[in-house]
Amino acid sequence: MANYGVTVPLGGLLAEQGPALRELVDLGYTEIWSSEADGADAFTPLAVASVHAPELRLGTAIVPAFTRGPALMAQSVASMASAAPGRFVLGIGSSSNVIVERWNDIAFVEPYKRTRDMIGFLRTALTGEKVVEQYDTFSVNGFRLGVRPPAEPVPILVAALREGMLRLAGREGDGAIVNWLSADDVRRVAGIVHEEGPGKEIVARLFVCPSEDAETVRAAAKRSIAAYVNVPVYRKFHEWLGRTDVLGEHWSRWDAGDRAGSLAVMPDSVVDELFIHGSAADCRAHIERYFANGVTSISLSVMPFAGVDPAQALRDLSPR
Repeated sequence: MANYGVTVPLGGLLAEQGPALRELVDLGYTEIWSSEADGADAFTPLAVASVHAPELRLGTAIVPAFTRGPALMAQSVASMASAAPGRFVLGIGSSSNVIVERWNDIAFVEPYKRTRDMIGFLRTALTGEKVVEQYDTFSVNGFRLGVRPPAEPVPILVAALREGMLRLAGREGDGAIVNWLSADDVRRVAGIVHEEGPGKEIVARLFVCPSEDAETVRAAAKRSIAAYVNVPVYRKFHEWLGRTDVLGEHWSRWDAGDRAGSLAVMPDSVVDELFIHGSAADCRAHIERYFANGVTSISLSVMPFAGVDPAQALRDLSPR
């Protein structure tokens, strides 16, 4: 089944989100996904939505494994599970050196192990069991959840780029969350997840702008793409996917400090693979390719380029 989701928060204050969230339900969207970088935290927008739109599945895409201690992470997850029983999904991942080190002053060391250890801790802590454990990347001495444990296990999805995390997602998670990849790339990443865990979820965050002003959209999209593919973990991801040749000159100029030149040489073909644009019908067809190649849920993030109104875009792209 193809599950259509939306990235939140939507525009405006959190206190004003109610009508827009209700409209998402009316339009046929079935889930919403928050993120956590430099905007709202991952949990508060979902708590708001749990009141205004109790029909929606709520997920984080993602919470960094580094920026909350183990006990606080368990408290946050248990609280959301209590606010939305049976409807909350935790998406967790290593995040990046930018968010972890530069913005939060936490050493970005052994990200795979940190994510793996946090998953293992949460699996135990969310049962209400007392945790006394020395993990590879942290220790917990005597924590027990002080609220009622979730009645149903909270699904845990792993943000995954390359093979190690993808296998972790299939083996120890309930699926994977993927980001900034093409529809064709999905076959490769989903295949690795399903080698470890057949049938597990694949959630994709998709960046979309339903506009036929291709020149304006591509110019703006290149800046958005560059902000990711020049972060070390994403550069390695796209090297692994085979984009070294098409992005090599872009990376070379970026590293030399020539930002304008690096954007100028980013091929339009890269934008057209990683960023969904065109008419609403074109965008729908592009989205369907992700589902056809193995994605089970999408989280649409509308980019307001070329004067596109995000609210109207979500209407134009809705399942109904």
